[in-house]
Amino acid sequence: MTRMLAKRIIPCLDVKDGRTVKGVNFVNLTDVGDPVELGAFYAAEGADELVYLDISASREARHTFTRLVERIADRINIPFTVGGGISTIEDASRLLDAGADKITINSAAVAQPELISEIAARYGSQFVVVAIDARFTPDDGIWHVTTHGGSRMSERELFSWARESQERGAGEIMFTSMNHDGTRSGYPCEAFSRLSAELSIPIIASGGAGSVKDIAEVLTKGRADAALAASIFHYGEISIGELKRQLAADGIPVRLIDRGIER
Repeated sequence: MTRMLAKRIIPCLDVKDGRTVKGVNFVNLTDVGDPVELGAFYAAEGADELVYLDISASREARHTFTRLVERIADRINIPFTVGGGISTIEDASRLLDAGADKITINSAAVAQPELISEIAARYGSQFVVVAIDARFTPDDGIWHVTTHGGSRMSERELFSWARESQERGAGEIMFTSMNHDGTRSGYPCEAFSRLSAELSIPIIASGGAGSVKDIAEVLTKGRADAALAASIFHYGEISIGELKRQLAADGIPVRLIDRGIER
C-alpha cells in the first residue's frame, strides 16, 4: 500500500529589526516575540517547517536579518525558508550561505523571471520557493498576479505564471489570494486544486486561515501540500500539536510528535 505524503504545517514569522511582528498589511505592527525563541517553540510543538520574512527595508536591516538567519540555523532543527527583499542572486546566496534551507522570491521574480533560473542553477530547485500573490477579478474571471504586497497589478496570470515558475526551476509555489488574505474566512480551494492539478511541484497555501476547518479544507478539497499561517499560532488560538491532532482525526496525513517522539 502506498503511504500518502504527510501534509505540512508551516508557521510564518514576519521579522522587523530583529523581532517577530504581526499586523495587517504591515501596519499597526505588534511585537510578538524573539524570532529564534518563537521558532524553537513552534519546532518543539511539531511545526514541519518555518518561514521567516524580512519586512524591513534598510541596508542595515539586511545585515541584521542575515545575522538572525545564522542564529536560527544554529538553534532550529527543522527546515526554514527566508524571504523579503531578495532581488539578486547575491541576496539569495547571502541568506542560503548563512544557513537558510530555502529562499522565497515574489515581486523580484515577476520583474526578473530569470532570477528563478539563476538561483535554481546555482543551488538546485529544492532551494527556490516562488511566492505568488494574486487577486481574482470577477469582471474578467482572471486571477491577476500582484506585486509589492498586493499593491500593484502585473500583466501576469496566476496559472500561467505558476507553470512558468516551475519550468524555470521553482521547487515549490506559495500562493496567497489577496481576496482572502487577512479575512480569516478560508482559502479559494478551487484555485489551489487547479494549481495542484497543473503543476508537479508542491503547493503551499497561504493567507485566509481562521480555523482548523479552513486548513483541513485547503489540504483536502484544495489539494495543497502545506498550509502556512501566522495569527492563529502567534496569538495562541490553537497549538500546532492540537491542530495536527484534529487534522489526523479527520484522516489527513500529518507528522505527529508524541512526548518528543515522532510518529
